[in-house]
Amino acid sequence: MIIADTSVWIEFLKGNEPVFRKMQTLLENREIIALEPVFGELLQGAKNKRERQVITDYWKNTPRIDESELWIVAGLYAGEKKQFAKGVGLIDSYIMVASLKTNDRVWTLDEKLNKVLQSESVYKI
Repeated sequence: MIIADTSVWIEFLKGNEPVFRKMQTLLENREIIALEPVFGELLQGAKNKRERQVITDYWKNTPRIDESELWIVAGLYAGEKKQFAKGVGLIDSYIMVASLKTNDRVWTLDEKLNKVLQSESVYKI
């Protein structure tokens, strides 16, 4: 399974290649995991009701994991690893601990996040 971060979802929702085609395939195969903070960011940036509905539909239909306590774990992890000093925020730390918890890979277009992810945790197209 793959955790796509907000940057990947944005490119997908805009229909930008090559992300669009690969994400579409992964979604059809139910290989993408939806995380609450990623979808929260997507909804925050939605420009109208139609965009909010599209995002909400993906949220309802994309596989999820148990996210209980992940914010606390992410905060601890970010503090211990000094993520903020590396330019990695709490949501990115959340994505990282979700990946560690589930042993899934992270697909991101964010260079700062890519730099701190362990290479075996990175998904590339």
